[in-house]
Amino acid sequence: MIIGNLIMNETGQTQVNPTRDLLAKSERHHQWVKIKAENGHIVNAFLTFPETKEKATAVIVIHENRGLTDWVRLVGDQLAKHGFVAVCPDLLSGKGSEGGGTTSFSSSDDARRAIYDLSSDQVTADLKAVTEYVHNLPSTTDKVVVTGFCWGGAQAFRFATNENSIAAVCVFYGRPPSKEKIDRINCPVYGFYGENDERINSTIKDTQNTAGAAGIIYEPVIYAGVGHAFLRRGMEPNANEVEQAANRQAWERLLKLLNKL
Repeated sequence: MIIGNLIMNETGQTQVNPTRDLLAKSERHHQWVKIKAENGHIVNAFLTFPETKEKATAVIVIHENRGLTDWVRLVGDQLAKHGFVAVCPDLLSGKGSEGGGTTSFSSSDDARRAIYDLSSDQVTADLKAVTEYVHNLPSTTDKVVVTGFCWGGAQAFRFATNENSIAAVCVFYGRPPSKEKIDRINCPVYGFYGENDERINSTIKDTQNTAGAAGIIYEPVIYAGVGHAFLRRGMEPNANEVEQAANRQAWERLLKLLNKL
């Protein structure tokens, strides 16, 4: 159970929630915004701005199948630390109790079940609205990048088949869209995968072949010694050296890709 910046464990003792504590200490400007999709659905999103005098590239961060967690918001904050406007939509907005979003679910399992009940059309409509929103922010350039993790990585990859205004997609351990849809993509796709994640990695070769035949840039990188969700695990306090190294390498690559756009 989370209370403020504290977590209550099974024994009733409290301990600091390091992710939420980092967010609370951040020097970046955070705000919650409501974004209306074309069908009227309201998406709550966590928006973070960098401290810069220049317009910035916007990055849409799509959460895992746990919903919009503190960790995803921290990813947005870290992107802003490096000069990008980051927006993290809660794609469970309105799906929880009393019309709430991720935080209204009593457990991560409940949130996960709700995630898989979402329709592809609704997710696409929500992401299109978020894309339009950040395109219209006065502090952003004309470049919008979409990234996502796990379920969110798959949604980022799929969204590229439905949206022509994005500059690039960065997929973290997410499944590709169906082969017949890949040729709709008109931006580069960069993949980030853990070595010990064959469930996802088994799709890479076919995706390379399909993308290559369609003239689409698809550049996957596999990080040694780690599995699924390695970016999150590498940012946890108990991460081992291999997880920390993969996390560092993936962040370095992500920032390099974003900066060259």
